[in-house]
Amino acid sequence: MKSSPIRAPNRLDIGLMVLAAMIWASGFVAIRIAVPETGPVWLAALRVGIGVLVLLPYGLWRGMIWPDGATQWLLIFGMAMLNVVVPFVMISWAGLTLDASVMSLLMGTGPFLALLGSHVFTDDDRMTTRKFVSVLLGFAGIIVLVGPSALAGLGSGSLRAQLVMLAASCCYVTAGLLIRRIRMPPVRLAALALTIGATALFPFALFVEGPPQLGLSWPAMGALIYLGVFPTGIAYILRFRLIRAIGYSRFSLTINMIPVFGMALGVLLLGEPLTINSVVALALVLSGLYVAAGKDPSQSAAQS
Repeated sequence: MKSSPIRAPNRLDIGLMVLAAMIWASGFVAIRIAVPETGPVWLAALRVGIGVLVLLPYGLWRGMIWPDGATQWLLIFGMAMLNVVVPFVMISWAGLTLDASVMSLLMGTGPFLALLGSHVFTDDDRMTTRKFVSVLLGFAGIIVLVGPSALAGLGSGSLRAQLVMLAASCCYVTAGLLIRRIRMPPVRLAALALTIGATALFPFALFVEGPPQLGLSWPAMGALIYLGVFPTGIAYILRFRLIRAIGYSRFSLTINMIPVFGMALGVLLLGEPLTINSVVALALVLSGLYVAAGKDPSQSAAQS
């Protein structure tokens, strides 16, 4: 089945990409508050469960559109596993031994993988000079942000954890390519994907970490609810909508904005110092978005 054609991102698309990155970046602050009380696997399960409670009633109220055939069900199941269950657990496990800067750097490879995957597996999201330059600018921003120590960290520490982080990035890329082949509205697709994810994560969390801790503190409870509503629910709707509209290679630039906005939120909410590296990194990442927003010569020729 052919996916719907994509277009160059407009101002609204860029704004939604920035919004999604800010929401996901704020999620790291919420994770730091909640995970000591919930545990990493239960945190993943509970945030996905809250996302289901937010999105599924809306989908049922609008009239749930179910997949039409075994192939669509298989695509949605695979996308849910690769977009929710597997990477959530992988990243939580890798975070036990890797520094945040190294994790950001490894996740920053996602746009390169997306560019290659989209070129090979789609007909209308091919690699171009403009896209390649935008990815390079975004990755340069990540390197400036995390510093040379992160590059040195790639040669030390747990090789297994680093490979797991790369595998998690590959999961997101594969899921992004699958999304364009699924025929469902974004909100209802997100609701169904999160429902499948919760069905898998709750038994896994019970098996790995035992029963969940009761009586969470108010800050942990608030952080958990925020994670479920915004980074898991609303941001996933934005993800599905934008991938279909502008293609995954362009949307993947959102990944590079996450650590930049994460550092900005640290400055605003946690009183962390503002560094020149963070300002330069933001400039590089936004330059990458500006380059990505332009039309490629091949698209202009096709439309003329």
